[in-house]
Amino acid sequence: MKTVTLYTDGACSGNPGPGGWAAVLIYKDVKKELSGGEAHTTNNRMEVLAAIRGLEALNQPCKVNIYTDSSYLFNAFDKGWLFNWSKNNWKKADKKPVENQDLWEKLLSVARSHVIKWNKVKGHSDNELNNRCDELARLEIKKLRENAESASDA
Repeated sequence: MKTVTLYTDGACSGNPGPGGWAAVLIYKDVKKELSGGEAHTTNNRMEVLAAIRGLEALNQPCKVNIYTDSSYLFNAFDKGWLFNWSKNNWKKADKKPVENQDLWEKLLSVARSHVIKWNKVKGHSDNELNNRCDELARLEIKKLRENAESASDA
């Protein structure tokens, strides 16, 4: 089984607002950057979507070391939130519905074929690949804004 490194990040301008996600995949000497965005979303949705898109880019089962600065994403796995949510019919401890259930279900589905180790990194620090993901996600927000401006000028 191949071992792959995956860095992910999501960003949002306003919450909700335009958002971007990014993933950097590394296998041996090969690095692949992925990014995208949505016109109206939240930072948490972008964080989860980044992990989904990164895992979807893998064409075979792999050992994946995922690095994220998102406590929301990391804790869902590390603290067993996802297991409890799915066991409790997608309700949180306070009986309210889990936000972003659609993305969590998708992430669980794409993660199933891989062996994943989740790693938490400090955001906006000296981690080059985390910073690169942040930059790519923010560029997606900038593109969305520019497209919206040019559409309103037309």
